[in-house]
Amino acid sequence: MRLVCALGLFLTLLQLSASLLLGAFNIKTFGDKKASNTTLMDIISTIVHRYDIILIQEVRDSDLSATKKLMEHVNKGSPQYSYIISEPLGRSSYKERYLFLYREHTVSVVKNYTYDDGCEPCGTDTFSREPFVVMFSSKYTAVKNFVLIPQHTSPDYAVQEVNALYDVVADVRTRWNTNDIVLLGDFNAGCSYVSNSDWQKIRLFTDKSFHWLIPNEADTTVSHTNCPYDRIVVTTDMLKGVVHDSAEVYNYMLNLGLDQNQALAVSDHFPVEVELSG
Repeated sequence: MRLVCALGLFLTLLQLSASLLLGAFNIKTFGDKKASNTTLMDIISTIVHRYDIILIQEVRDSDLSATKKLMEHVNKGSPQYSYIISEPLGRSSYKERYLFLYREHTVSVVKNYTYDDGCEPCGTDTFSREPFVVMFSSKYTAVKNFVLIPQHTSPDYAVQEVNALYDVVADVRTRWNTNDIVLLGDFNAGCSYVSNSDWQKIRLFTDKSFHWLIPNEADTTVSHTNCPYDRIVVTTDMLKGVVHDSAEVYNYMLNLGLDQNQALAVSDHFPVEVELSG
């Protein structure tokens, strides 16, 4: 009996001390075609299972059929993930959704909203795909409630859009009275889209209360380019809830033993990730 009690206490403490892994992945044109490829879906599911929360970008799925196939594949045999997804976002007929998958027993959704970035028909809106802001809660993290602000910028307007994320943070602070905030996604923040001279135009960079966890030296691309497009940025308050030096690029090509063609069939980006401390 003592052994059973001791084992139960050990498992409880182990779970309470466990960190939570957060990822952001531009899957590149995720729609019905990719969702109907079992080989690719097996690889994508393996990647998803690595995370407690994963932001998926470039979801091209007007009727949610591809998303439902993904959820069936991810939960095959053991239902453990739920999802929350934005409306289709975009200025033209080309639209994308932001999709968050999250492990139900470690994390839950508290609330969400789509940031109002101005008049789309007037052409005065700020973002090509305005952020779909979600507050999550977990009893397993040091910071119990935290906000994720996703962003997939338009490459040609990356500087302006990353700069405008500063205003999204201000809106979240006003609306929800919190500063436990993570910004993540394919910012296109590097190479020709954001040059060395551009950084001083980006308030999210010049304000040192924001911490860029994926550095400029990182390569988040699968191809032969060497660019730090995908990023994770946290506020100073949120930094206290992050495992030190845990942010990195997840090279699934190397980790899963794929060749480059196989990896590129999944995406032209690697996920970026960070651990939230328990």
